[in-house]
Amino acid sequence: MAVSQYSAVRPVVAADAEAIPWTTISIVLTALFIAVLDSFIVVVAAPSIVADLHASAGEVQWVLAGYQLSYAVFIITATRLADLYGRKRIFLLGVAVFTLSSVACALAPDADILIAARVVQGLGAALMVPQVFAYVTVLVPAAERHSVFGVLGIVMGMATIGGQVIGGLLIGADLFDSGWRPVFWVNVPIGVVMFLLALRCVPATGSAASRRLDLPGVLVLSVALFLLVLPLIQGQQAGRPGWVWACFAGSAVAFGVFVAIERRLERRDGDPLVPLTLFGRRSFSLGIVLVLALYALIYSYYLALSVTMQQGLGLSALGAGLVYAPAATAFFVFSVVASRTIPKYGRRVLEVGAIIMASSYLATGLLLVSGPRITPLLVIPTLVLQSVGGGLVITPALNTVLSRVRPESAGVASGALSTAQQCGGALGVAVIGAIFFGAFDPAATDRGAAAGHAFAVASFATCVIAVIAGVIVFLLPKQSAAQR
Repeated sequence: MAVSQYSAVRPVVAADAEAIPWTTISIVLTALFIAVLDSFIVVVAAPSIVADLHASAGEVQWVLAGYQLSYAVFIITATRLADLYGRKRIFLLGVAVFTLSSVACALAPDADILIAARVVQGLGAALMVPQVFAYVTVLVPAAERHSVFGVLGIVMGMATIGGQVIGGLLIGADLFDSGWRPVFWVNVPIGVVMFLLALRCVPATGSAASRRLDLPGVLVLSVALFLLVLPLIQGQQAGRPGWVWACFAGSAVAFGVFVAIERRLERRDGDPLVPLTLFGRRSFSLGIVLVLALYALIYSYYLALSVTMQQGLGLSALGAGLVYAPAATAFFVFSVVASRTIPKYGRRVLEVGAIIMASSYLATGLLLVSGPRITPLLVIPTLVLQSVGGGLVITPALNTVLSRVRPESAGVASGALSTAQQCGGALGVAVIGAIFFGAFDPAATDRGAAAGHAFAVASFATCVIAVIAGVIVFLLPKQSAAQR
């Protein structure tokens, strides 16, 4: 089977290099790790933040949501800024903003300042993360890119799962009687070292095709993403009032206006923020939808599991985090397997992973409704099975999105990928979260049984998303670029 579609982009830099530039890749992957980690580590810190800052439930929600919102809204704009002014410059700016805002978060005297600092921290993540994918695309030889994307998938998986464990350890240690604040302080030494290493070891790259910033496109896309992501993040907690549906309608209109602006620029040989021709490539358009579906199920399912373990079974933050440890190991192992088998078997690896993943969510739901009371030992085997499938499909999915993208479009394609991840996560939490919390009665006499029932319902709902992802996998093109 021809499989070059999974590594078909020719790098702009180091095109003739024989080895992967691991020093540079390691630095940018560290940025990816802490950006993803901070989406999850604060979930564990929420009770401590409430107790220390006397924050309301709405304020705590915004501590979590402010980061995701600014992260999602500004990603694509950040990628175009990198094309215009250089990826290294924007990456360094992102590291600096992320690190300084982490200091502000750690020192925040009240909830309002913490929320504002989290919004700025999300902006720093938006500046950093798309450059990671772009650097992999332009620096790594095509024949080796599948291996690097394997490592990248592992990093994201470890950050996603590790956020619960690391947050629990830091809060449980209560260093210097500081409560929740170490979950932000931990970013500071990492950020400082990363900034200094990036100054020396990360090359300056950009897109020669970028001529100017599409300001109307930036404004309209930012509004469209804001109106889409805000109700996804906050709609459920607010009880889905009328403004939620107004936001969705406004987002649809804004996206339509954005498409019209971009088409007009393309007809006039301008420099659109997002070249719409990208979406004419089947591997890219289907890959974006696949990534959106995958991250919808990952984010939402881990949230449901965390609530089930802590509120349902009464585990500590660290205890709940340790439930993920076997699954994290399985994800790591099978991400490595995927990176090594993709060159030989291509799309078949994703197909097998998608089938295993969907089957394991179904198995979890069937197991829980068949009678046994939910316990960590009961769900760990199916969690491991889910991670086996996830390792085989999530890691190569990232490369699928960026395959066949021209080098000058690597930045904006990476931004679209990052946006799909964030929007997918918000969508999954909104949909699966509503299903889970709708089925979970925390006031029930037997809270464990109530949580087990809700988690079973969430497992069935997540299985539906996994099946959709599997269908998309089977629709991905098999042929190489040379064959088409």
